[in-house]
Amino acid sequence: MTTTATRTTESGPADRPDPRREPRVLSFSHKLSRWDLKVSPYLYISPFFILFAIVGLFPIVYTAVISFQEWDLVRNSGTFVGFDQYIWILSQADFWIALRNTFSIFLLSSVPQLILAMFIAAMLDKNIRSKTFWRMSVLLPYVMAPVAVALIFSNMFGDNHGLVNNILTSIGLEPIQWHKDPFWSHVAIATMVNFRWTGYNALILLAAMQAVPREYYEAATVDGANAFRQFWSITLPSLKPTLIFVIITSTIGGLQIFDEPRMFDQTGRGGAAGQWLTITLYLYNIGWGEFNFGRAAALAWILFIIILAIGLINLAITRALVRDEGGRGVIQRGRRRKGAQQ
Repeated sequence: MTTTATRTTESGPADRPDPRREPRVLSFSHKLSRWDLKVSPYLYISPFFILFAIVGLFPIVYTAVISFQEWDLVRNSGTFVGFDQYIWILSQADFWIALRNTFSIFLLSSVPQLILAMFIAAMLDKNIRSKTFWRMSVLLPYVMAPVAVALIFSNMFGDNHGLVNNILTSIGLEPIQWHKDPFWSHVAIATMVNFRWTGYNALILLAAMQAVPREYYEAATVDGANAFRQFWSITLPSLKPTLIFVIITSTIGGLQIFDEPRMFDQTGRGGAAGQWLTITLYLYNIGWGEFNFGRAAALAWILFIIILAIGLINLAITRALVRDEGGRGVIQRGRRRKGAQQ
């Protein structure tokens, strides 16, 4: 009897942990494990941010400092002049010509490029033969060197003996002065840009299309929606994040275009009358033609502000035009209809 009572007492409330008892001190290994879980993700991504701070952030800040100075290349120092460099840039007629040409080439390249990339991605998303071959084929122009593309197309769009003018004259049309007329020079440069970047954007859009659940399309087919209706109501809304990415990157690349206008003729200065002079080409002429780094830095920051403003406008327009719901309503109606048929 005594033994039983003793066992009951030993296994009773006396052995339960006291909630008021102080918590056990963690060992060093447990602390190290906790720190590893908290700190290791930041250590994994830190090389990128360190590298960006060295080769990206520092040049940006340094350029901002130089843009407020009259820089002396001999002494490698500058004299503070405030906003004089910005005022000088904005007062130049060449800047406004370059701004007009940049926007013209940007519109002639980005808009057709996005439409064509969307069409190619939609075709590659179909059940066609040799999918891998066609997908690799659309990426080949992007792999080509920009200088090589510019040299080839500048010869194709030659004023006297270019391939395009030879074809036009062979069918009875007048040859086009690609290097004299501002509009046609913009068309030629935009063609180079579209040739190189359309396939790249098409593959990005194709990857987003393949991420859309196939049951959305099955439900839409049950509802009687045709291919265009499925694309408009399911595919396009589902591509909203990817479309925003493609549009913003196309905007940045289109407003920073340099290689194509630089290699469009022998001099690389944007034409005799600035027919295809772009902002980046004008920046290059000021910085490395006139060796005025203060004005070039000011122009670089003006271009940055323009790109930021256009990017925000594109973001707002894309969010307004492309709806969020995508195929959710379609799939719900399809499920209800399937349930009614059963």
